[in-house]
Amino acid sequence: MAGPESDNQYQFTGFKKYFNSYTINGRKNCVLATYGGVVLLILYFKARSKKTPAVKAT
Repeated sequence: MAGPESDNQYQFTGFKKYFNSYTINGRKNCVLATYGGVVLLILYFKARSKKTPAVKAT
């Protein structure tokens, strides 16, 4: 008995081949994509928030 990771049982093509919940590699790719997205959002907001302060009225 091969289990759910058997290549013959699931024949995915395209996007589903790399991002699925049936194989270990598919789960790993989903996790890496999620972590990568979170890191990109954090970097974007850190880079965007660096503004020069407004000129103070005297």
